[in-house]
This record gives sequence, structure tokens and C-alpha cells, in this order.
Amino acid sequence: MSEQEQSSKPEPKSEKPRIGVYICRCGGNISDVVDTSALAERVKCLDDVAACKVETFMCSDPGQATIVEDIQKEGLNRVVVASCSPFLHELTFRTAVQRGGLNPFLYEHVNIREQGSWAHKHDPAGATSKALRMINAAVGKLHHAEPLERIRIGNHRQALVVGGGIAGLKAAAELAGKGVPVILVEQAPSLGGRVASLARTFPHEDEGAELVRNLAAHVTDHPLVRIFTRARIETVSGFIGNFDVKIAVGPSEGTSAPADGQGTVEPVNTTEVRVSVGTVIMATGADPYMPAKGEYGFAEQAAVVPLADFLRHLAALPNGDFTWNGKRVRNVGFLHCVGSRQVEGVNPPQPDGKINDYCSRYCCTAILQQALTLKQRFPNVNVFDFYRDIRTYGRHEDYYTRSSAAGVVFLRYHGDEPPVVEPGENGSALKVRVKDWLTFGEEVEVPLDLLVLGVGLVPHGIPELIDLLKLPVGADRFLQEVHPKLRPVETAVNGVLLAGTSQAPMNIEETLSAAAAAAVKAAIPLSHDAVELDPFVAQVDLEKCNGCERCLDECAYTGALFKENVQVGGEPAVQVRVNPGLCFGCGACVAVCPTRAIDLKGWTLGQFDAMVDGLAEALPVEG
Repeated sequence: MSEQEQSSKPEPKSEKPRIGVYICRCGGNISDVVDTSALAERVKCLDDVAACKVETFMCSDPGQATIVEDIQKEGLNRVVVASCSPFLHELTFRTAVQRGGLNPFLYEHVNIREQGSWAHKHDPAGATSKALRMINAAVGKLHHAEPLERIRIGNHRQALVVGGGIAGLKAAAELAGKGVPVILVEQAPSLGGRVASLARTFPHEDEGAELVRNLAAHVTDHPLVRIFTRARIETVSGFIGNFDVKIAVGPSEGTSAPADGQGTVEPVNTTEVRVSVGTVIMATGADPYMPAKGEYGFAEQAAVVPLADFLRHLAALPNGDFTWNGKRVRNVGFLHCVGSRQVEGVNPPQPDGKINDYCSRYCCTAILQQALTLKQRFPNVNVFDFYRDIRTYGRHEDYYTRSSAAGVVFLRYHGDEPPVVEPGENGSALKVRVKDWLTFGEEVEVPLDLLVLGVGLVPHGIPELIDLLKLPVGADRFLQEVHPKLRPVETAVNGVLLAGTSQAPMNIEETLSAAAAAAVKAAIPLSHDAVELDPFVAQVDLEKCNGCERCLDECAYTGALFKENVQVGGEPAVQVRVNPGLCFGCGACVAVCPTRAIDLKGWTLGQFDAMVDGLAEALPVEG
């Protein structure tokens, strides 16, 4: 029997409900507002509630043990936990329910903290009444619950890494080290990305090319890694465990050495490669912001340069006098937040009409590293730092203190009054006018021979991949994770992970850490022959489906629903089937089905009806 047929088969009816309800005080976060004792007394009177208990911390080991013990001793066959957000502990309690010997999907989570005590802290009576209604809705839903089983889908046990910069190399190396075969795709002729061109990187002052060589050494000759350079992803279809990918490879070779020319080259005799993978890591990186013509004098004044150009020039310059374009330089300025932390109405919008209001994070440290290097190598050069805020977070704060001690002069400006760059006078190439708020707003004119723009990062343009994989994009245009703390490298597309600056501006250390985390997450589902997914997907009652196809028009997930030609009563007909690997359980199809032939497992129309009744029912709480 196919997965699709299994998803449409009705679940067996379970025994009469015996529901256990567990209310968490959350160390006072809930009980300081919600009267948990009175709430428990009223919940005990609800239909089919066989046990109701209050714990200080339900998520603690003793709290979970209480649930396990009650399932076994009291014969509970359904469980409600009223506590904090399900994002934090829904999985915790599902696992506890399963340890008690109960189907983990005969469990319902009620959020009486974020949606209760925290939302209504000035109305304890109202918060308590609301908590009761929410629990009553959950109890009503469980009256109609059926035991569900996770969906099992066959798994292609190899990973695709898109991007061959340091994030992609790190992810590929970590995966291969765990025994996972890897397909690494890079659009450039060589590996390493922009880091390969950096002379020194913070905080260890390593050479960028050396860092790339070390990473590439774990990848280029590894028997589990296939590398395609001058390549792009042409098509992607499928779902976690079953992604089918077509790679278009350039006209010469399909694999390439890292940026320093070391490693092996394996010729490829075709321009098209097809692979099947179980998970995908997006390591597509970011690009330095390109200032507009005239922005702080860029492209109009030869003495205004981006930080990357300055870095390369400084690394190649011999000791002696500091020169630029053959001229001796005495005064150098560094300007922060170019292309980052932009202000509406002050900075011009980008081509899409938005401003870059985010912080690029690495720039402050990178600027101060170069300012300090400049002062150390050329002590007679005067260095000025124009900044809004210094954000050398973590151990990088040392760069600020050392730069200050070395004689770098700091001038602080407000974001709505950025420095003005003008042609210089009396032999200086430029002058910068700025209101210095370290001297209470005094306007200062600084003559400069060179102005270095500390440009931020913008996401690398991958519109085709975003469309192919239906990737979520944040307001900052970077790829978006599910949750920055709880699921920091996962996307809403199951099986697609994020590594490095495809997700947000990061420094090298953060990029490598994020790539390693993505590799771990990508390897977990590849450790088994099958992928297990939650069962909350659409199901079709084939006896009710009349083949109207309205659900197909409404579905936003390509391939989640598909039509099939069948025989009904000896006559040809069309009916809809569900691909559980592609269905996200959004319910859009349920809303448009005229015959109510489609439902969602775990969230049926009958359960919704019961929840609405539970919320609407008048249930006084007596304190």
C-alpha cells in the first residue's frame, strides 16, 4: 500500500477517553496571575477528565515522571498539559506521553503563559477564566482524537551543499567526517569565496588563503565528496529524503582546486548532472555592499575606497611610507555603517525600495583591525574613525581598546546626521564634516588623504533557488530560519538548512560555527534508511471526493496534492491524492472542498468544532 493510500485510510476508533490534565505554575510565571488551584478544581469537573494535577515545573524530570506514572496507574489515554509556549516544550511532553506507553499524538498542549498570564497580568480573574476555556477547548479536541503514526518516507542518504565558500567547505567537511556522502556545488571556478582573498582575519590574524587551504584539504580529496565548480542548480523537486536535483556544469571541468591551486581536478564529460539527496544546505553567502555613485564621494573621489580594496592594498604595501596611487598618505579616515543601519528618509533606498536597516555585525571589528594594523605598521599616519556605535562584541572588544591606545581618534555621529564628504583643500584629497557627539555636537572638519568605507553585507542574489525551494526570506532579504534560538539553522522547508552568511551577516568564526551546526542537523535524518515526519497532513475521504479539483488550485505547495484517474462505479473519474512528504498541513484545501472530503490529521473539522464549543462555553471559576 502506498504512502498516499495510507494517508487517506481512516484511523481506527480508540477507547473511551480518560483524560489527564496537568497545569504548570512555571515557578510563578503562570501562578502569580492565574489561580492554578481554583483552575484545577474546575477542570476536574470537565467531561472525561480522570486526573488533574498542578506542578511547579511540569517540564522538570519529576513533572514528566508524574505524567508517565499517571498514564500507567490511572489508565489515562489522553493528556493535556497547560504550561508555556509549545515551541519550548511540546516535544518534551510528547516524549513523556510516549514513555508512559501512550500514542504521542493523543496529547494536546495549551499555552496559558504567553497567551494567559503574560498577556493579562493586570487581570488575574480574566486570565484564569481564559485558561479554563483554553483547557476546555483542548479537552474537547481530544474527545475526537485518534492515535496517529509518523509518516515514513524512503531516504537518499547523501547531502547537497550549495556554495563552496568557507561555510560550504566547513559543512561538507563535517558531513563527510560523519560518513555522509556530499555533493558540493559552486558557481565560481574555484573554492573559498571571498575569504580566500583576505590577507588577515580576526581574531587570530590568519591568512585567508591559508584558512581556505586547511578547510579544502578535508574536502577536495575526500572519497565521499563530489565537487562541481562552474556549476549551478537548474532544477530541484521533491522533499526531505527525496530531493531530485539537476546541476548544470560549465564547459570545462566539473571539479576544481581551492583558490590557491592545490588539490585534484576531475574532468566531467557532460554539462548536466542529476543527483538525488536527502537534505540540502544553503551556503550561498553574501556580498559586500556596493555604494551608490556619490555616496560619501564613492566613484567620484579617487581617495574614497571600500574596506576590501584598502585591505588588499595594505597587505601588499612594503614597510616605509604609506602611499596610495603613488602619493604619500598622512591622514586616513574609516567610516562605519556604509550600507548598514540605514535610516529611512536619510539614506536612499535600495533597488527593491527598502533600506538596509540591519547591522552587518562584522564591520566594526574589521575596521578596527585594519586601523590598528595601519597604526602599527605606519605610526606616523593619523587615523580617524567616524562611527555611530562600536559593536566589537565578545572578545573582539580588545580591538577597540588597543586601537584607542594606539592613537586612533574616534568621532561619533548620529545616524540621522551622517558625515559629509567634500573635496579637500590645501593639499588634502578630501575633507569630512561631522558633528562629533563625543564633544557634545561640535562640528568638526577633518582633512583626509584617504577615506575607507566600512561596507556591510547584503545577501547574495539567488532568486531562482528561492523560487525552486520555496525558501522563506526575511525583511532583511537574507534566508530566514524557523527560530533564532530554538531552530537557528533550520528553514520552514523541511530538510533545507542554512549555513553562514546566506542567513545573516556573520564574521568568520560565526560562519564556521553555523556551518557545523547545519551539517549536524543535515546528517541526523540521513542516518536512517527512512525519514520520519509528523502526521499532521491532509487526508482524503475517497468516497466523498468528486474530483472538482478546487483543492489543487488552492494548494500553495507544488506536488502536495495531485489528481489520479480512477474508476468509480465502473465509470472513469478523477480523484485527489496526497503526497505526505510535500504536504505542510496548512488546511487551505480543507477550506475550499465543497463535499468536506479533505481533512487534516490531528486537526479535523470535528476537532475544530469541539474546540470552538469549548472556548464559547460559559465556565465560571470559583476561587
